[in-house]
Amino acid sequence: MLELRPITEGIGTEVLGIDVTEKISNTDFDRIYEAWIDTTILLIRGQDMTPDQHVDFTRRFGEVFSYTRSKFNEQERPEILVLSNITKNGKPIGSPYSGRVWHSDGAYLENPPAGSMLYAREVPPVGGDTWFGNMFGAYEALPEELKARIEDLKVVISRVRSRPYNYPDRPAPTEQERAEWVDVSHPMVRVHEVSGRKALNVGGNVPWRIEGMSEDESAPLITFLQEVAVLPRFTYRHRWQVGDIILWDNRSAMHRATPYDETGTRRLMHRTTITGARSVRPAA
Repeated sequence: MLELRPITEGIGTEVLGIDVTEKISNTDFDRIYEAWIDTTILLIRGQDMTPDQHVDFTRRFGEVFSYTRSKFNEQERPEILVLSNITKNGKPIGSPYSGRVWHSDGAYLENPPAGSMLYAREVPPVGGDTWFGNMFGAYEALPEELKARIEDLKVVISRVRSRPYNYPDRPAPTEQERAEWVDVSHPMVRVHEVSGRKALNVGGNVPWRIEGMSEDESAPLITFLQEVAVLPRFTYRHRWQVGDIILWDNRSAMHRATPYDETGTRRLMHRTTITGARSVRPAA
């Protein structure tokens, strides 16, 4: 029997009593979908999915698409991004690390993805956890006068500017990358397309610039809001087990990865990404 259980008081829902490889009725799926929208992340443990089943289950939540690092896509199902430190024939089969600062995926795109589903196939004994933060909760906790101040502000997202913050070990952007990585602007207060709730949208650690403000005025405001966004009451640290699935709503959650022993242990994660358009429901 389907059971929905809060992960913490501030974020997330654990889904129990289902096998995602079996038929899930429309009634049960509607409850699961609504829990995802309301609480920003879903956790489903103890699953055993093939790549085909992973893509099929993801498609229940929205259109599946890929937008980055095609060289690490799963060979048989390129909709799946492989995150792994495992090598085969001397070459990495996936990206060994990414996203170790607070962020929302694809913030630099005009239309960032609606969400991602991460599935644990192999996990190290220690490390490799993932943090999640509830941006609904962060926004709703702000004083009313601060909400009014930021209501119509926009942040300028720059991939060029974020590179040294997000990946300090990587070289500076090339001239070609600088030309291709065009800045985009997004509302600081994001209205969720499905629920209509407002979420804080200020990124993780990069001091994004606010349109129409000087650097001296912009940086302290952004920094303050970023610190509020990751207060303990809004966050959850997930310690992965093999068979875990987490689906996060990129429109209302931030996340970040944590380090693990990349030389002495193995980690293999499969990730799918969805747009905002919910798929047509199959017959019950």
